Amino acid sequence: MRKRAATGLAILLFALLVAGCEGAQVEPSSSPTPVAATSTVSASATSSASPSPTPAVFAGICVSIDGLPDRNCTPGVVDPAVTQANLKTTICRAGYTATVRPPVDYTDGLKKWQIGLYGEPGTAAEYEEDHLIPLELGGSPRDPKNLWPEPRNIYHGASEKDVVENGLNALVCDGQMTLADAQSRIAANWQTALP
Repeated sequence: MRKRAATGLAILLFALLVAGCEGAQVEPSSSPTPVAATSTVSASATSSASPSPTPAVFAGICVSIDGLPDRNCTPGVVDPAVTQANLKTTICRAGYTATVRPPVDYTDGLKKWQIGLYGEPGTAAEYEEDHLIPLELGGSPRDPKNLWPEPRNIYHGASEKDVVENGLNALVCDGQMTLADAQSRIAANWQTALP
């Protein structure tokens, strides 16, 4: 019971830190699953300002295991602007991700902050600030709950995930898988997301 309460408190503190550091106002999701959650980020959160450094007391409240993010800290969030109906003008259009990708100064600041939250060792260069639900599958570009510091040099690392992301994008754009199914699969476990 105490462990559950401590975990709940850590998640609440993480959410408050994200909201406070980003200036974001997140609307409650109408869906019970994190993957279907659609958050609206206020205009102040779209600036290129980086989050504040993580206070030492919150270091390590998130845990990454075997190349997977902590589902409580990084559940994955979709971009409501990408739908099954507009695939040809969004994720299936060449160059689309470049139009929505957040600037490096935003993701680098967030990566350093989240490395502290995850209690990860090493330097920022050893991690890629990864979109759990990738931009090429309609993932939210800036929501910290869709971004996490993914290790580059481990067996289930960033380059392996990129292959999965490209494969799922091809399946969705070829009509062999729905957008919602691809998003759900990659958010649940990217290592087993490809059929």
